[in-house]
Amino acid sequence: MTDLLLAILADYGLKEVDGPQSNPEIIAMGKDLGFDIADDSTTAWCSLAMNYYAKKCGYEYSGKLDARSWLKLPLPIIVLKPQLGDLVVFWRESPESWKGHVALFIAQDGNIVYCLGGNQGNQLSIAGYPRDQVLGYRSLHKK
Repeated sequence: MTDLLLAILADYGLKEVDGPQSNPEIIAMGKDLGFDIADDSTTAWCSLAMNYYAKKCGYEYSGKLDARSWLKLPLPIIVLKPQLGDLVVFWRESPESWKGHVALFIAQDGNIVYCLGGNQGNQLSIAGYPRDQVLGYRSLHKK
């Protein structure tokens, strides 16, 4: 999964554009995957970015824009103790909500899980999230 981490890190800091102008690189990610993204500032693009980079690096991907879709991959490898580069899926608002966030695991410090992903502070970045909001970890397979 080092190649996936490096692919995302190569675009570290890629930011969405507030308003209808949008970042053409994020719009291009959507087009590559068959999604018509009109405004990156109104799209929760964490799953879009993860799909784009996973596809680019030859890994399986969910093909969907919702973060929780990553928990339902055809051959999910459920991880109990995450390693650098494993997928981590979080809930947002509540565990029962359809909303979530997906990124790559970097490290854990106490109750904070640090991960690399898109739409973290409206950009590709490393950010920390509460460990108690983790829905699951997954390892990706090459296609």
